[in-house]
Amino acid sequence: MFEFSRSFLTVESSFVAKLISSLPPDIRLEVPAGDDAAVVRPPAMRRTVITVDMLMEGTDFLPFPATDPKAVGYKALAVNLSDLAAMGARPEVAVVAVALPIKHGRTIGDEMLEGMLPLAKQFNIAIAGGDTNSWDNLLVVSVTAIGSVEPGKAWRRDGAVPGDVILVTGAFGGSILGRHLCFLPRCNEALAMTARWEIHAAIDSSDGLSLDLFRMMSASNTGARLECDRIPIHEDARIYAQQGSGQTPLEHAFGDGEDFELILALDPQVASDLINEFKHLFPETPLSVIGTVTATPGIVCVLPNGDMRQLEPRGYQHLFTSNGSLKTSCD
Repeated sequence: MFEFSRSFLTVESSFVAKLISSLPPDIRLEVPAGDDAAVVRPPAMRRTVITVDMLMEGTDFLPFPATDPKAVGYKALAVNLSDLAAMGARPEVAVVAVALPIKHGRTIGDEMLEGMLPLAKQFNIAIAGGDTNSWDNLLVVSVTAIGSVEPGKAWRRDGAVPGDVILVTGAFGGSILGRHLCFLPRCNEALAMTARWEIHAAIDSSDGLSLDLFRMMSASNTGARLECDRIPIHEDARIYAQQGSGQTPLEHAFGDGEDFELILALDPQVASDLINEFKHLFPETPLSVIGTVTATPGIVCVLPNGDMRQLEPRGYQHLFTSNGSLKTSCD
């Protein structure tokens, strides 16, 4: 017969109970958090958009206590909201799964939720529940977010056409100085755009401007011609370069990643109209035309002196090692 520690049951049960009690009620949840699964009322006449992202201590943020658990909770939800923004989707519901370290796990979990809930309220997304585990290792948190779009209105990566202009929000580079933990997802901007203008293709810059742009162009079977002097470089990129990073601010802008800005391809006239109206709707969010879509694959960058060079896509990618074949058996 198995014997369970009463103290263990009390700690886990009280932790889950506190999590559930912290979640505000939401009309979209017919059965809210606390049951075996939540039951979601899908919005009428809209399509469901689903995304998932995982953060790992030591990979996506510095190990505790160097990083505030509240910032981790914020980022865990924010990266998913950025993906919904890149689809032109309205946030609806999210579920959260965490593997908490045994040591200080209760405190970390409480503070992560504190960081997550204000962002959920800001973007009107319901936290519908999830799963909690503990282990003798570093924190892992995975959020699955659900959004909605009108039928046929979801933004995709594969719709860019030659002659489109390439438009970006915000500025790029140097996010490692802290912006990677406190960025604001471009959900409101995306929803305003999709309601008014036709966007041919879109992606968010999670892994690097050059790498994510390359992914969008590859999906569209197109290329890009960029004007290097039009790339919006964040002040953090300049500071990082001055600190002796070994790269120029422009190189940081192209390859650092975790800027979580929108990269868009759209008709030139539509872009002009969008820019003119957008500055009144979102005066705090810069928009920049950085180049055009071409029929020739690859990315060409035009230097201020008129010289052109091929831009190699660069950014963050998870690496794997090969140790031969992996054999599994169910026999």
